[in-house]
Amino acid sequence: MIEDYSLTVLGCSSATPNSVRFPSSQVLHFLGKYFLLDCGEGTQMQLRRAKVPFENINAIFISHLHGDHYFGLFGLLASLNLTGRKTPLVIYGPQGLEELIMFQFKQDSQQWKFPIFFKALPKEPFACIEEKKNYKIYSIALSHRIDCWGFYFVENERERNILKSAIQQYDIGVEEIKSIKQGADLQLDNGTIIPNGEITTDPLPSFSYAYIADTIAKPEIAQYIQGVRLMYHEATFLQNYEDLAKETFHSTARQAAECAQLAHAEKLIVGHYSARYKSTDGHKKEAEEVFENVELASDLYVYTLDKAPYCIWSPKIIDE
Repeated sequence: MIEDYSLTVLGCSSATPNSVRFPSSQVLHFLGKYFLLDCGEGTQMQLRRAKVPFENINAIFISHLHGDHYFGLFGLLASLNLTGRKTPLVIYGPQGLEELIMFQFKQDSQQWKFPIFFKALPKEPFACIEEKKNYKIYSIALSHRIDCWGFYFVENERERNILKSAIQQYDIGVEEIKSIKQGADLQLDNGTIIPNGEITTDPLPSFSYAYIADTIAKPEIAQYIQGVRLMYHEATFLQNYEDLAKETFHSTARQAAECAQLAHAEKLIVGHYSARYKSTDGHKKEAEEVFENVELASDLYVYTLDKAPYCIWSPKIIDE
């Protein structure tokens, strides 16, 4: 079981897979839910290696319609159908994704055993695409050769922690506890007001994650994700290929770090490496010249806020 508030990288290569890196795909485990971000070729194999049960995927987010970000979706959906999934699945993606998927399955007379809901991403620079009781998900319009989006997951502010000693001292009832946790002061029967700050403590900071997929350097992204705690930003090239990055609408490791700095991020993960790089040490070094807290994306590694990345699968281990 992947720990909560964590990101598992399934693939971090750009364009094509190689012997150690699959195309783009990630799983965000957030508030007990599994969100799949992009679905490059081989994603279902990586999901098995990461031991993420297919039926546990709550929603899928496709950033754009370049094959290295969605070609794995055909196989994954077919497997979900074969393994008997019943629960509905929401897929957020660009306009046209539904037609691509449904055309394929129409050809083999696939009968869907579970409901699929395709939701086209909005053209606005920044928009809320899902809102639940304890979190919100936003889309961010990026700048790539075709329409492309990033995604921003934000946990709502957590309730304050009420002191047990205060509950006992003032004999606070259940309904009053609820309002105090939400920030209300306590009013005693004699009219005395006990300030909220005297009977509660601050909650832990809420979690947030930003996935910045393929894009040319775009500093204005930072305004939408201010204070983001965990951030992924594509870094296809190193700075000596800045002209090529601009030509192909990609970013360099330095540019990714500059965006993280502008956003006042807590931790940055860089990935989507060009196949020309056998080693990614240069990406970390370049990014750290601008932003201190940098991690390198690696396939089948888990990333959290408070510990070093760790691998969850080894080729020496036979998959169950």
